[in-house]
Amino acid sequence: MTQLVEVAAAVIERPDGCFLLARRPEGKPYAGWWEFPGGKVEKGESARAALDRELREELGIRVIEAVPWLKRTHVYPHAHVMLRFFRVSAWEGTPHPHEGQALVWTQALAPEVEPILPANGPILKALRLPLEYAISDAERLGVEVFLERLRRRLAGGLRLVQLREKSLAPAAYAELARTVAGLCREHGADLMLNGDTDLAAHLGCGLHLNSGQLMRMEARPQIGLLGASCHGPEELAQAARLGVDFVVLSPVLPTPSHPGAETVGWARFSAWLDEYPLPVYALGGLSLDGLAQARAAGAHGVALKSAAWRVS
Repeated sequence: MTQLVEVAAAVIERPDGCFLLARRPEGKPYAGWWEFPGGKVEKGESARAALDRELREELGIRVIEAVPWLKRTHVYPHAHVMLRFFRVSAWEGTPHPHEGQALVWTQALAPEVEPILPANGPILKALRLPLEYAISDAERLGVEVFLERLRRRLAGGLRLVQLREKSLAPAAYAELARTVAGLCREHGADLMLNGDTDLAAHLGCGLHLNSGQLMRMEARPQIGLLGASCHGPEELAQAARLGVDFVVLSPVLPTPSHPGAETVGWARFSAWLDEYPLPVYALGGLSLDGLAQARAAGAHGVALKSAAWRVS
């Protein structure tokens, strides 16, 4: 059996959303293919230490801020690799190719280079997801107030919304979904409908599965963007088997709506994500002020309900 090789890989991101790719030089497997910078984790070395060392050796930069992100395994003809990705947002120095590789800054929506190493395809898709996932709260706010706040949030840059309104009758929910879908399209945002596969397909929206639906599902539905709610390792594993695009893990912290409920806590949250391949949003007792802590624990970002609609 081929030995698993652990690799630390960097998504080096500029404030404009561009990230750095490197082309593998001649003499290496997959020469000419593009990849995220990084390299092998040496024996006795942590993934973060390997990241710092590799970026210093390969690019001549010193990492200042990096957070753990996705973990992907891939079997190549020459190696079986575990890639531990970090999102690097601050560094010292200007990246220069120190090992004969070409470099390019590009964007996830339209990468300007090809071919890209097969293991990196899902990473590009995950990079298109924003750091905030807003869950509707029309039941508490009222439909008109919710729609007014949604318009303001979309105008301010919100790009991922879940419509979850369990108290609405099916006809009223469908009418609200059509309105919200139109607003999201106007602003280039993605809309996820909670649990309603047929309506999501009809409106061309994404679908968000609740944990019960997730555990009953045997194969991924034919839908564009697919999310799922999880509360523990069994559900996380099922989401990975189905190949959903992202997961919401909750409740991380205590919430006013569920006093006394058992919470995941940051220690378990981080432990459950240690080998996890999918982007995970942290939900429960959070606001955007908690984004940095969530990302430090391995989250892709935060999912917000009431906090998403506090606008000034």
